[in-house]
Amino acid sequence: MDKHYGQIVEYRVRKNGYCISDLGRCMKVNRRSIYNWFNQKHLKRDVIFRIGCIIRHDFAQEFPEIFEPDDFKVIYNVPELPTRNPLSFDYNEQECWKNKYLTLLEKYNEALLQSTEVSSEYSSLISSLELPKEA
Repeated sequence: MDKHYGQIVEYRVRKNGYCISDLGRCMKVNRRSIYNWFNQKHLKRDVIFRIGCIIRHDFAQEFPEIFEPDDFKVIYNVPELPTRNPLSFDYNEQECWKNKYLTLLEKYNEALLQSTEVSSEYSSLISSLELPKEA
């Protein structure tokens, strides 16, 4: 059976929860390039190696025909790419952002009320003026 290199790499990237945009930034390519690689049946050894180093995965397991077991020893020296997990925020950070949002929402509501009060005062002022009648 012939392997589809792009699908295997994509599976590993997605299984580990890595963001495609972050992966693209680390590889200095755009997201579209990453998606194009995922669609290719055969990928260059260099591309697979770079992705493996960034996501800290030893692709020698999936591709023993192009990698030696020692090829990915370098992955332990590369900082890990953060995963996009909304539950990974700690509680204090969530509280901080919630409080900032609520403060901003309160200020917006106050501004909206002031705007409405000014508008109603302006309307009552206009209606109290007697405009000249047209002949």
